[in-house]
Amino acid sequence: MGPSAEWIQEHLLSITTAALTLVLFYHYLVEKGSMTRLSKRYRDSILEAQSKIFLNATQYLIAGDRDLAIREFLNAVDLNKETIETYFALGRLLRSNGEIEKAISIHRSLVAKENVSEDVRLRALKDLALDFEKGGFLDKAVETYKDALRMSRDQPDVLRSLCSIHEDIQDWDGAYAYRTALSGVSHENQSETISHILVERAKRHLRRGNPAKCDEDLEEAFRFAPSVSARILKLKLLLLDGAMEEAKIDLVELLREHPMYASFVFESLSEAPPGRKSQREPYRKRVGILKDHFMGLDGDDLLDSQSVALSKVRLLKDNLCYEEAADILRRWMREHPGSSEVMRKEYIRFLIDLGKKDEALAMTRDLLDNLNQSVTKHFCSQCGYGSDDIFWRCPQCRQWETIEFRWKV
Repeated sequence: MGPSAEWIQEHLLSITTAALTLVLFYHYLVEKGSMTRLSKRYRDSILEAQSKIFLNATQYLIAGDRDLAIREFLNAVDLNKETIETYFALGRLLRSNGEIEKAISIHRSLVAKENVSEDVRLRALKDLALDFEKGGFLDKAVETYKDALRMSRDQPDVLRSLCSIHEDIQDWDGAYAYRTALSGVSHENQSETISHILVERAKRHLRRGNPAKCDEDLEEAFRFAPSVSARILKLKLLLLDGAMEEAKIDLVELLREHPMYASFVFESLSEAPPGRKSQREPYRKRVGILKDHFMGLDGDDLLDSQSVALSKVRLLKDNLCYEEAADILRRWMREHPGSSEVMRKEYIRFLIDLGKKDEALAMTRDLLDNLNQSVTKHFCSQCGYGSDDIFWRCPQCRQWETIEFRWKV
């Protein structure tokens, strides 16, 4: 769990309390205005009783006692059945307290309530969909979000929720449909995300033995955006087809534009695409040829990247070429005096493997005070989620292409 998620979890009660206090204050003002036609004595008595209830509910929330807070909200509902804001506040509190069935009941009653505005009904539908989503009733959540869209198509928050659900369950057809719909009503650029979704759909076609559909989706992915995942899949298909010259050109272009993804490229290519067994061995040989081509690249702009340099080092290490790998590290650190901790640790490992223990000991002394041990190879730049697996969409914050590489030694 990343630092942002941990902070939210630790302060969830405070956030809920602050939000509900604002809702209650707003409700108080609304109720005060709506009672102008009642007698002053009756109006004042209701407002006084409601104010006391809301104060008690807020105090219970601050104290961490949600059950007593819920009881106070129920008293407010009993006091005035027309208090719409109290229903909403109670429903949200029940949902945050894990009482999903009760929250669903509250919001369903609001949806079915007569003489409420379309805005209130739409808001109740959204909250009801959230109840279903949190309770794990995804089919009902999707249908309820669709009901909200039928009332008003211009609902970016509803479309984002539908995108998230379909992406979570890997329904790439639905994800594509709602992402394209979102791009029409949102100011946020969805092209990169849609490209990733189309790549996932193309992979599915490839697994099912439908290369024509795979090519069609991949071509459409490039029309939206030349995402890194799209370019890596294209490389795989070129290797499957034996188009080595085109694959070499595409590899160099990819590394020049996105050198940080050098390790991802070869990790991804090492996983042979699904297909006939007779294709797997030729595919592996072609990957080997592409790696040899990469090792022969000597442009200064490429070698200036730490990721590219370390990728070369790791490939040399796999082939037991320790001295050559150490030379690359030595040259890189000479040309970059402020070398990262990762590069120096990697170099120390090679010095030990080569039997140069005195030199390794001297470099180790400089690192001991500030040693930062990596836990995972990849992490999310948005929320800090870590994993050794490659993820184009973060499983925690659900953002696309936020993955960063962290070299492990």
